Amino acid sequence: MNTELLLCVACLNPNNSFSSFDKEKLIHLAQFYSCDFSSTEVMALDNQLETYIIDVCSNDQFSTIKGIGGFTQKFVQTKKNLAYPLVYLLVKLALILHVANASVEWAFSTMKTVKIQLQNWMGDQLFNDYLIIYVEKDAFDSIDNKAIMQRFQKMKTH
Repeated sequence: MNTELLLCVACLNPNNSFSSFDKEKLIHLAQFYSCDFSSTEVMALDNQLETYIIDVCSNDQFSTIKGIGGFTQKFVQTKKNLAYPLVYLLVKLALILHVANASVEWAFSTMKTVKIQLQNWMGDQLFNDYLIIYVEKDAFDSIDNKAIMQRFQKMKTH
């Protein structure tokens, strides 16, 4: 599903005069976000995409733009975001998608680091506790080790 989402997002790429533009894939991308696009808005998006691509391809201001970040800036500067609000929403979702994927990959990378082969025996609660300590290591670095040892020494045995 991630691959399909990324292929749909690639259709917004402004390189080579929007040569990768594919209206059907962009509509499919909107359908992935049913909370953001109602069925009526998806139909309206179809119409907006038709005029949007003609508009930006015929506009010299968009001819030299490389990358979706630069495109988004120019889109807002030229106030095309007001003319094509559903396309603009789609572009914003496309920009967020990369960050969301990076966050998930970072979390799995962290889990892999914490749960090495020697620690596969640990239960879910202990693993969760280790992850919290690893992710929030800056906060835990500020705690004095002697204070922790003294607290454990004062604890009653169970």
